[in-house]
Amino acid sequence: MKIPKEWRFLLVVLAIYAIIGIFNYSVFENAALKFGYLLIEILPTIAVVFGLLFVANLLFTPKKVIKHLGKGSGIKGWLMMIVGGVISTGPAYIWYPLLKDLREHGMKNSLISGFIYSRAIKLPFLPIMIVYFGWEFTVILTIYMAIFSVINGIIVEKIVG
Repeated sequence: MKIPKEWRFLLVVLAIYAIIGIFNYSVFENAALKFGYLLIEILPTIAVVFGLLFVANLLFTPKKVIKHLGKGSGIKGWLMMIVGGVISTGPAYIWYPLLKDLREHGMKNSLISGFIYSRAIKLPFLPIMIVYFGWEFTVILTIYMAIFSVINGIIVEKIVG
């Protein structure tokens, strides 16, 4: 019986925790508490993302994903990707399951890469950037980040295929 790599990784991490617990219980306890707090902190975001996964599976058939985010998506796909990346919240890794699911339905690697890159544009931070750096700098930087999210996606697509 072959154990999937995800489960092997989990077993290795649990074994490391057990070994640390045997030799230094206070370090184990501190790590376990921090893990617990982190888990409680990210659970709402995980719930939202899995809710989005559920809705995405209901709404997005492979045919629709390929049409809007697949090989022939064009500028519309890039605009959807940039806007999606900008308005997405929470840690980036929380979005990976949804992106993987969309990829399995036909989303291009370039759009996935561009989505992750465009997440660097944070709408709540724009007013603060304007205060510290001025509106010209903020507008130019934001436009460059959007453009480079597309360039980054194209480069990833060329390399990964």
